[in-house]
Amino acid sequence: MKLLFITPPIKAWATHGNHKAPNQFYAQLAAYIRSKKVAEVSILDCRAQELSYDQMIEEVKRINPDCVLFGDLLHSTGGLAIIWHFNESARLIKEVLPKTKTIVGGLWYSAFYEETMATNPQIDFIIIGEAELTLEELLNNLKSSTKPFSKIAGLVSRDASNHVSVGPHRALIPDLNILPMPAYDLFPMEKYVGHTYWKPFAELMTSRGCPGGCHFCYEWSLYDPRSSTKDFTSWRGFSPSRIVDELDLLEKTYGIKVIVFQDDAFNVDPKMVEAFCREKIKRGNKIQWVCLGRADDWSKQKDILPLMAQAGLFMGLVGVEVSTDRELMRIGKGVTLAQIKDTVNSLRENNVATVGTVLIGLENDDENLIKERLHVADEIDPDILALDYLTPVPGSPVWKKSIKNGFLNPANINLIEWDFHHPVMPTKHLSIEDVGRLGAWCMREFYSKPERIHRIMTSNYDNLVKLCVKDFMNNIAKFEAASRREKIFV
Repeated sequence: MKLLFITPPIKAWATHGNHKAPNQFYAQLAAYIRSKKVAEVSILDCRAQELSYDQMIEEVKRINPDCVLFGDLLHSTGGLAIIWHFNESARLIKEVLPKTKTIVGGLWYSAFYEETMATNPQIDFIIIGEAELTLEELLNNLKSSTKPFSKIAGLVSRDASNHVSVGPHRALIPDLNILPMPAYDLFPMEKYVGHTYWKPFAELMTSRGCPGGCHFCYEWSLYDPRSSTKDFTSWRGFSPSRIVDELDLLEKTYGIKVIVFQDDAFNVDPKMVEAFCREKIKRGNKIQWVCLGRADDWSKQKDILPLMAQAGLFMGLVGVEVSTDRELMRIGKGVTLAQIKDTVNSLRENNVATVGTVLIGLENDDENLIKERLHVADEIDPDILALDYLTPVPGSPVWKKSIKNGFLNPANINLIEWDFHHPVMPTKHLSIEDVGRLGAWCMREFYSKPERIHRIMTSNYDNLVKLCVKDFMNNIAKFEAASRREKIFV
């Protein structure tokens, strides 16, 4: 049996310039299926190889796979707009290879499976939640038909009469260290680049879940909604030595120099972080890295920040999101503005730059609130402002509330615009156009402060930071075009 993982001809976020990395969902799944000898696996990355849709279809026809799989774990690949590309690719493949089974999973699909099956007849199976064990069972069953597909845990299927069945909830893998090393050998590793200037480049996922459970988080759509919040908030991570093993593979085999740990809470376990840093330094691994973390974790880990910097950390991301502690509590963030400010200052003291994320388009937002949000972000003073428009994901509290408020109708979603850089909902006080206008204004204002740019460019930050700031500034006009809904970039 031949299983082909496909990344369609998608692009990158407006602010990210030339940005592409190996799909971690595919890398881990392909390695697992190969280790179990269930199928012959291959990966077609049209994004990295700059293939058009027509060229993608010709290549799929040449390979003639028994199954194709689409999916992702990360919103940073292009928000939810990537789901449009996955659905469209499955449709095109079914037209030319009707016997090929189409499988989707990960972001969006895991929490929106029944509706997806109802509106996308080209999709044969949806994997809910973690995919390794479910995919293994599905492939074995396709070969031997030992049981009805409807009995496979974590699987959504349709029968010959197009009736859709949903299998039982599948429990999480308790120890991620049982998983094999990601199958980087299947990717064109020399093709990947971050923020136009970071190369050779890769993105990693070293844990699953997040103890935070912020109401707007994209991770809600990665887990089975029947598990309530338990699957989402059950954080599990690789061991420190396993993480360094992967970095050694990337450095020594593929020459990777820069990586981003895309875990939403990489530093949730300070003992793990400290052990990882010491092991990385001990082995002499030179890869430089970025990670995402919560302000309450960052602010409690000042003592290990010098060690993290010594181990190659040059940039950290922290969520600013809103402008008051009350708003932070309302969106389930569980941190304070004081902790956020303390995080930015502490990282800067160690010559580690910061990315501050800000949300625009919350239900009570008006013009004054949004301008105050920018004022607070200015005072906190991260080196990079990453502004996202509130974009609900299935399964999240924001999704449910947006439907209740009449801001969102799931039947009328234009997924190609749901990339977090196009405003997609009004607020109680603003139209969608107003939200976009104010978001574009915020970005232009933030990056128009000469004293901030001078501070960054004359700092002791690594040059990778300065190149990233340059990339953001070079792409402000693109962000504005997306904000006005004039152009699609993903």
